[in-house]
Amino acid sequence: MTISLLTIVKNRAGHLAQLVEGLRRSATLPLELIIVDMASDAPVSVGETPFPVHILHCDQPGLPLAAARNMAARAATADILLFLDVDCIPMRQLVGTIAEVARDQDALICAEILYLGPDDARGDWDEADLMQRAAGHPVRVFPAHGFREESNAGLFWSLAFAIRRDRFFALKGFDEGFTGYGAEDTDFGFRAQAAGLPLLFLGGAGAFHQYHAIFDPPLQHLGDIVRNARLFHQRWRFWPMDGWLTAFERAGLVARSQGGIMILRQPEQDEIDRARILPI
Repeated sequence: MTISLLTIVKNRAGHLAQLVEGLRRSATLPLELIIVDMASDAPVSVGETPFPVHILHCDQPGLPLAAARNMAARAATADILLFLDVDCIPMRQLVGTIAEVARDQDALICAEILYLGPDDARGDWDEADLMQRAAGHPVRVFPAHGFREESNAGLFWSLAFAIRRDRFFALKGFDEGFTGYGAEDTDFGFRAQAAGLPLLFLGGAGAFHQYHAIFDPPLQHLGDIVRNARLFHQRWRFWPMDGWLTAFERAGLVARSQGGIMILRQPEQDEIDRARILPI
């Protein structure tokens, strides 16, 4: 089965360059790389590659994650869609291993992500060296090799996952009612589970997450998160992103009732600045 690799980007030229470099080194090359540019400040380019690259443009405001991923999927032509966040570097065996598993398993397949430090993969890098430096996720447990089935659909992540193309469209892709940042991937995971699609955690062939600043909680996305949380709660009857919403409550930014949430005030710029941290 063939694989299209899909990524979406906004102003992450350095990260994108390393993702493409990882693909150049892949033991199995993808049929194509589909890039959706979400209105970056500068034109997106990737240089020479041993596989075709198609760059599309999604001009919706903010971070239209659901719409951009769906646009990438519609443009793809392979049997399998492998979504990879732009700040991830695919390991040499990722594409080939995903192809083998997806050939035999009609499933939602999440690949393991290993997290790099601040000085890793900034220039030339060696995969064996990165393996020694990188750390796994504290909550999501992956097997050393092969895959295991995960029953908690809430642990699905969109950093690196694969699905058969026909299955993706049978699920109608990501729900574009989730606009901007937050909950569109969790909703997708629960809809896949409701449709009877197993969630598999694949170990031994994943991707490296490039180190960058994060915001905890992501106050700059308050409006998106609250709007999307309302939609998710209406559909699934529980709150997604509970840690972030709780942090917003403690800061006096939102108030939650049994079935609703309202914004009390917008965060000040100094609050947003204080939320900016560097991951360990």
